[in-house]
Amino acid sequence: MSTLFDVQTRASVIARVQRFQPDSPRLWGRMTSHQAVCHLSDAFKMALNERRAAPVHNAFAPVIRFIALRLPLPWPRGRIKTVPEAEQGVGGTPPAEFARDRAELIALIERFGAARPDQLCGTHPIFGPMRSEHWGRWGYRHADHHLRQFDL
Repeated sequence: MSTLFDVQTRASVIARVQRFQPDSPRLWGRMTSHQAVCHLSDAFKMALNERRAAPVHNAFAPVIRFIALRLPLPWPRGRIKTVPEAEQGVGGTPPAEFARDRAELIALIERFGAARPDQLCGTHPIFGPMRSEHWGRWGYRHADHHLRQFDL
C-alpha cells in the first residue's frame, strides 16, 4: 500500500503537485486547482497538529477508516463532505498567491513524510483514532484523490 512515509512515493506525489497550474481543469467537484492546493495544505496541517478540526462523531469511524485506507477502491468523487475547517469557501484557507501556496503544500508534504509518530495528530476528524501507519496511507490517498481530480 502506498504511503507518504515512503521516500519514492512522496517524491512521486510532489512531482504531481508541481504540475498543478492555476488553470488546471478539474474533472469533477467544485474546487479550482488553487483551492485544492489550499485544501490539501489545510489537511496536512491538521495531520501535523498545526490546525484544529472539530471531530465528526460517527460510530462507524473505524469501518470508514478501514474502507478508505485499506480497500483498493477509488474514493468517491464529491460525495463525502469535508470538515468545515478544510472546506474552501467555508473555513478553509483561501487561496492567495498560487506559486507560494503550491510551495507551502510541497513543504508540508515533505514535513509530513518525515514526521515522527508523536508529531502526528492522534485523531482524524472523520476516521477517528489514527496510528502512524494510518496517517501515511491517508496522506497518500487524500493527495492522490485530489491530484486525480485534476488529471495529475
